[in-house]
Amino acid sequence: MNLASPPVESSNDPIGELAPDSSKESAKDSQSTLGNLSLIGRFAARYPGHIAMAALALLAAAAATLAIPSGFKLVIDRGFAANGGDIARYFRYLMMVVIILALATATRFYYVSWLGERVVADIRAAVHRNLLTLAPRFFEENRPSEIASRLTSDTTVIEQIVGTTISVALRNLVMGIGGVGYLFTLAPKLTGMLLLGIPFIIIPIVTLGRRVRALSRTSQDRIADVGSIISETLGAMKIVQAFGQEERESARFGEAVDSAFLTARRRIRLRAIMTAVIISLVFGAITGVMWEGALDVAAGRISGGSIAAFVMTGGLVAGAFGALTEVYGDLLRGAGAAGRIAELLAEIPEIKAPANPRPLPLPAEGRLVFDHVDFRYPTRPEVKALDDFSLAVQPGELVAIVGPSGAGKSTLFQLAQRFYDPNAGTMSLDGVPLRDADPGAIRNRIAMVPQETVIFGASARDNLRYGRWTATDEELWIAAEAANAATFLRALPQGLDTFMGEGGARLSGGQRQRLAIARALLRDAPLLLLDEATSALDAESEQLVQRALERLMQDRTTIVIAHRLATVRAADRIIVMDHGRIVEQGDHDTLVAKDGLYARLARLQFEGVSAGA
Repeated sequence: MNLASPPVESSNDPIGELAPDSSKESAKDSQSTLGNLSLIGRFAARYPGHIAMAALALLAAAAATLAIPSGFKLVIDRGFAANGGDIARYFRYLMMVVIILALATATRFYYVSWLGERVVADIRAAVHRNLLTLAPRFFEENRPSEIASRLTSDTTVIEQIVGTTISVALRNLVMGIGGVGYLFTLAPKLTGMLLLGIPFIIIPIVTLGRRVRALSRTSQDRIADVGSIISETLGAMKIVQAFGQEERESARFGEAVDSAFLTARRRIRLRAIMTAVIISLVFGAITGVMWEGALDVAAGRISGGSIAAFVMTGGLVAGAFGALTEVYGDLLRGAGAAGRIAELLAEIPEIKAPANPRPLPLPAEGRLVFDHVDFRYPTRPEVKALDDFSLAVQPGELVAIVGPSGAGKSTLFQLAQRFYDPNAGTMSLDGVPLRDADPGAIRNRIAMVPQETVIFGASARDNLRYGRWTATDEELWIAAEAANAATFLRALPQGLDTFMGEGGARLSGGQRQRLAIARALLRDAPLLLLDEATSALDAESEQLVQRALERLMQDRTTIVIAHRLATVRAADRIIVMDHGRIVEQGDHDTLVAKDGLYARLARLQFEGVSAGA
């Protein structure tokens, strides 16, 4: 994975403010250190009122817990000493402490749980916002399923940290420190003996904690692998079943699950050992101190109530420090999760608007110019996708792009939408270099109909409105009529409110294409990029889609990656590409007469289709 980068520098960017101040290397080195928890603190700091209420409730609960031994001391030393005459007074005091403890604990639980849910929601939203700004290169180098796992499993760990672990850690820390202070007031000598055992507790925490930290990070990685395999397999279930690979995928998933389990087992075993060692040391120290205390009571040096309070408080202190050892392991696990989330927040977009973007001129024309463009995909730097490519597409012109697979046709569309920047040369839209303009403004002037239609798991209405979210129902139906999609949309069980299924599973290929065309019509952009997608359709669907495309191309600048003879013949110009260069251009008849690459492609592709028809 390559999920770390320098932080965003803009002081006005909330995501940038939350990015860790580290380089790629240092971010990777510190993924599982407790310093990563500062990410959680930055999000939680947005809600100071809730933090204050949780802190007050925590202090009250800790104080009430420590007041219980004091109450029993009063009952024993004063209540019993008065022959039971005033014992009810001290039990009323104890009951009041219990009520305060109950209310404070409930208040603390509410506020820390609220903070946990709110912080996780904010983190997920911030990461998602940042992901939406990243260029396609990031998602080529990093699996989306892995990213999705971070947004689910890792944020769930963070929710536990904020909603439970940190609160428990602070409560036990307050109780431990407060308890030690109270113990000094009861029996300084015994308390001093008790504190001598602390170094023997800290050493195992530090030593074993380092190993727990490494295993916590590895465990999160294995869980992410499990999530990635689930996402990948479910997304390709038809292929898995069509090729009879159920057993293989089941075995692959089982291996990932077993790997996650084995890593988790090592982590749990180490934490169990750490807990056993520390608790043995803590309670061993307490037992020795209590032994000495019993001798002091027998000698009359301290009262029975004092030793009772000392025993109870010592137990609370031991429990508090013992709980801190378990909490420490959880904090390390949360630090690993926070580090992985911080990497996503630290990613900065490679393609972004300049500080002072040039506005595109009005009215929009749709003139697109490639001027001596060289381009290599970041994931394939050894191959030139475009090599000294120059092309000027005039407003209203229909240009067909043809060529063999790998010629660079789709790359033109990627660069036109500024998903990438060329390595050399310039590109401009309506006279403005793309690097000088806001990418959002560029894409707002482009409508795209891809070969592989993307249909979201939402209603038909929302899928159409992706072209223009403010479109009215009347405008949706006008676009659907023009795209030959209205008939099947009206036949859906709930009309435009019908859920389309994952990836448009409820629609045929032709219906998905017509829905995509209607979406592009709603966009009403001056420049249309059309990866013609009729080659995989049956004859009837192809005719419906072709007529819809003809309506879509009217009065627009259109660049079409052509697969059909009808589209090519209708083009004002045909651009023939090979190895990232223009090797021929002209109209159909001229290129056929040249008997070059286009003529060969025409014979192989177009004449064969015509003969088949």
